[in-house]
Amino acid sequence: MTARTAARIPAVAIAILAIVIGVMPLFFNCQYDGKTLVLANGREVPMKCYWTARAALAVAVPLLAVGLLMAFSRRAETLRALGILGAILGVMAILLPTLLIGVCQHAGASCSLVMKPTLVLAGILAIGVSLAGVAVSGRREEQTP
Repeated sequence: MTARTAARIPAVAIAILAIVIGVMPLFFNCQYDGKTLVLANGREVPMKCYWTARAALAVAVPLLAVGLLMAFSRRAETLRALGILGAILGVMAILLPTLLIGVCQHAGASCSLVMKPTLVLAGILAIGVSLAGVAVSGRREEQTP
């Protein structure tokens, strides 16, 4: 396997994880299930899992860009920088449903059962794959004369 091919594997994996992080929460939140918070004045507002799903898009789009740029990058320094950025975005994907915004407290809600574990797992995988990209970039630098 060439160094170029080895660098594309993390890039494709990051792009796939970005799509999962961006699309999956849109279908597994309480708003999608038809649930809202009803205020004392009768007004309905979205629950916090809805906002987590929206914020996941803000993490997924740059993560997708990182994956695409890694696929076409030729310089080891660029791959290293993109890998570090991918790891940071993976951390953000974990923090959204856990510490920053959160999901509903109801254990049976789809956001608690599906969205939160998926975002945490996808974030962990994004961190791992991004760091693998950093390792590949270091190996690529050693092979370059």
